[in-house]
Amino acid sequence: MSGDRDSLAWKSCQAGAIALLLGLSLNGCVGANQQSQLPSNPTPTNAARSDKKVVLATFTVLADMARNVAGDKVIVESITKPGAEIHGYQVTPSDLERGQTANLILENGLNLERWADRFYNSLPKVPHITLSDGFQPVSIGDGNYQGKPNPHAWMSPQNALIYVENIRKALVKLDPPNTATYAANAKAYSAKIQAIDLQLKTAISAIPPDKRYIVSCEGAFSYIARDYGLKEVYLWAVNAEQQATPKQVEKVINTVKENQIPAIFCESTVNNKAQLQVAKETGAKFGGVFYVDSLSPANGPASTYLKLLEYNVNTLIKGLQNK
Repeated sequence: MSGDRDSLAWKSCQAGAIALLLGLSLNGCVGANQQSQLPSNPTPTNAARSDKKVVLATFTVLADMARNVAGDKVIVESITKPGAEIHGYQVTPSDLERGQTANLILENGLNLERWADRFYNSLPKVPHITLSDGFQPVSIGDGNYQGKPNPHAWMSPQNALIYVENIRKALVKLDPPNTATYAANAKAYSAKIQAIDLQLKTAISAIPPDKRYIVSCEGAFSYIARDYGLKEVYLWAVNAEQQATPKQVEKVINTVKENQIPAIFCESTVNNKAQLQVAKETGAKFGGVFYVDSLSPANGPASTYLKLLEYNVNTLIKGLQNK
């Protein structure tokens, strides 16, 4: 967010949240007609929900990770909904309201949540933890974001183990009486992530080295490419660019043709029109979508982080193995 228009929109958002909070606190003092004008389903406060601590995560993937570590000891919610595009997310009054009742906020960092600083400024008493702390980020190689850290570190199972440990530490600090539970949950969850790590290594090793390409719309797979010996090709580096330029499309077309790459992909939260054009002009198969910035709805194929990893692995391997 930048510029006067965004500043005014943000102030309006804050004002709306404050008004909503005041309306809720005065609910017992207004008449029946006035009550009907209040939100029909206001978000309950922390005290109204239970005596458990409340943790907010900036997006659904982090929330799912945190739930696996927290178990039933802490309430964990995602600020964004399944299917939301996280890079340019617009904070709502209800987000600010929920933030007021939170005890902790979990973020990815690495410039992913470009909207977060203003959100935190509105919640000066609520601490936030960056889950990507603890490893060396991969830099973006080209485009408008060249040299900046690639934010999609959670896409690598090896990095995910660091996320889980950071979540465990944050929950222990927030809620010391349940330290043993968080340790046990983190250990069990990490074992599942390690199993997918092995699955990914095994699956990729079966692909001929000259075919080990991952071609996507967004450059969200740099960490997987680094860890498992894949070559990454993408239309744009970060989803904030919104759509591909003719030059970006041409570059991917040429790369796919020159290397006879059998399949290309896109992400679930962006328009795949440009990538379908690449497929048409190269003869490569459009292998489907990857889940990256968001989980799917509960009835979808990537409703948890573990399912997201498994679905992406299977989609990639199926695309590369079958012309």
